[in-house]
Amino acid sequence: MNLAILGAGLQARAALDDFLRFSGAERVGVADVDDARLAALAAWADDPRVETTHLDVGDEAAVARWLAPYDAALSAVPYRFNLALARAAVASGTHFTDLGGNNDVVDATLALDAEARTAGVRLLPDLGLAPGMVALLGADLVRELAGERALHLRVGGLPQHPEWPLDYRLFFSVGGLTNEYLEPCRVLRDGELVVVPGLSELETLHFPAPFGELEAFQTSGGTSTLIDSLAGEVRELSYKTIRYPGHCRDVRLLRDLGSFDAEPVEVDGALVRPRAVTERLFERHLGATVPDVVLVRITAEGERDGARVRLVEEIVDYPDEARGLSAMQRTTGYPAAILTAMLARGEVPGAGAEPQERCVDAKRFRAALAERGIAIVRREEALA
Repeated sequence: MNLAILGAGLQARAALDDFLRFSGAERVGVADVDDARLAALAAWADDPRVETTHLDVGDEAAVARWLAPYDAALSAVPYRFNLALARAAVASGTHFTDLGGNNDVVDATLALDAEARTAGVRLLPDLGLAPGMVALLGADLVRELAGERALHLRVGGLPQHPEWPLDYRLFFSVGGLTNEYLEPCRVLRDGELVVVPGLSELETLHFPAPFGELEAFQTSGGTSTLIDSLAGEVRELSYKTIRYPGHCRDVRLLRDLGSFDAEPVEVDGALVRPRAVTERLFERHLGATVPDVVLVRITAEGERDGARVRLVEEIVDYPDEARGLSAMQRTTGYPAAILTAMLARGEVPGAGAEPQERCVDAKRFRAALAERGIAIVRREEALA
């Protein structure tokens, strides 16, 4: 089995680790335009099965040629490249996955369904943590129940020890973070699609020690394809991001002061974009690498044997210090790599472009997470 990774950044490292240790890959190709990053990744892996290639992922034809020998490929580059990469994968006959990050790009990738079916190729966009792993686990959980059902997803990547400012650190791109905070959020209420603002509907929740009381609020992108996949099945669907208490208030203050405005303002005779300045400051002050933790809570409500029940699944995941992987890398790169390898092994039957929650065997996926030490703790509660 030959597997490929486009990009040699942080999530590529986690995916490469997964391919080499768990998938049984005979060959893993990694392509990037940055030779230094490729060399660093190859040195870290120290495995003869790894082959690195200098490649501009913006060159669709070159990507198609490079992908041809591979059974499946994972895109770990910014989302703006993913649609062209999916087209290249179809042209090369290579199954393809990506880490998502933008609803419009995901929709455009799914629109390649007919071409992918003709080519015998599977396209699975929008993988990783959230959207991604939580969508597959959440859909699987709520489908255990009947009657009027609800599904609520709560996810956060946090520093283990909160520090000023904002009690937060950057664990993925700053542009992705501000998009989540500022873009509208899609939810289901009474079975209908509703759009609500980011940073809204603040709630309190609790996790076991040492975390205790936390907060969660609306952010965009988390419901992703679940809105369509579960339409008609669930009446309530929501996604919120978990943070330490007070974070939402502070970010709202920055937003209301105009710190995220895209329109330029004049400062000392020069035009500057407030959002660009704020993002640069976030990178400066929140960019230091610190030990992280990923918290996940998936809550499904519905009926079983005529009684109302609530099913809750939680994940508390920490870094793998021995492998040099953060919790965010483990819970983003590993799930995407699992599904990429499943495609290569033919464990997702058929062809075409589909959301993972419609075509992936969730039981097999859960077993793979357990093999990697990503533990899911489950409880069930009776409801009145």
